[in-house]
Amino acid sequence: MQQRSPQLTRRRLLGMALALTAFGTSAVYAQNNYPNKPIRLVVPFANAGVTDTSARIVAEKLGQELGQQIVVDNKPGAGGNIGTQMVAKAEPDGYTLLLGYDGTLVINPNVYAKVPFDPVKDFVPIGKIGDALLLIAANPKLGIKNVADLQKYAKTVPGGVSYGSAGNGSTTHLAGEMFHQRTGMPMTHVPYKGGGQALLDVVGGTLPVTFAAVTGAMPFIKSGQVDAVAVTSRERAPSLPNVPTLIEAGMKDFEINSWVGLMAPTGTPKPIIDKLSAALQKVLNDPAMRERLSSLGIVATPGTPDAYGREIVRDLAKNKVIVKAAQIKLD
Repeated sequence: MQQRSPQLTRRRLLGMALALTAFGTSAVYAQNNYPNKPIRLVVPFANAGVTDTSARIVAEKLGQELGQQIVVDNKPGAGGNIGTQMVAKAEPDGYTLLLGYDGTLVINPNVYAKVPFDPVKDFVPIGKIGDALLLIAANPKLGIKNVADLQKYAKTVPGGVSYGSAGNGSTTHLAGEMFHQRTGMPMTHVPYKGGGQALLDVVGGTLPVTFAAVTGAMPFIKSGQVDAVAVTSRERAPSLPNVPTLIEAGMKDFEINSWVGLMAPTGTPKPIIDKLSAALQKVLNDPAMRERLSSLGIVATPGTPDAYGREIVRDLAKNKVIVKAAQIKLD
């Protein structure tokens, strides 16, 4: 067997060391100079609605803060699973980000037999943008002003109270099922293709109550066409300071919101995550941005990546219990 000369071996080892050093130096340079080109923000839904709008207004200000344009790229399909999978498989270099949405990240994995991503293993949190608060809305002719009134009304309805939602597997559906499971109140779910029609049916009297987004219900509340019974958030909604939470109504730790945030593929360098997180928190602490999000019904929630990650894990587990008990399944 031919032996390699010590000199040749040393040259090869030196070459490998230099290559690794160059690679490490290049990686550090890329991180220190991030971002040096436009960033793509994948929104796994069509370019309409609150989710897309919130992504665009945050992307504009975040891009200004980072000194690079953030381009919103809508990739709808399969309840958000298609666009989310794209980001899970993207290069973890900080130039492809995901608009994280509760429906996609903490509901879909529980209601679909299989999703093409793992919401915890395939992504690293950057930060939560905010909560879209939910409430129980009732037809005013029924006299349901609070949870106690709703419970009294339920006893008068054979077969239980019908409640509307934005559709099977939606956050409002899970809110209704969580309420049903916690109270033991007999209830029948009536799914709609969006929360707007459910609200209209409550106004018209063909549906007694619905779980809905605060922002969608506000025009009807202001006009007196529906009564706001309670909000499902931990704190009262800023736009409805006189409406109690379900926690205040005696339902301990009852909290369920729809939310949006920013995520990156797992493997994205921590210095890049830290830079994105710091910029996002600065944007969300700006009063003008908070006001713009509030106009969409979103309460800004600046916080750390770790806090957002813990919330995702918590909501996954909470929703799993709700979905299993209600036997919610989507194809």
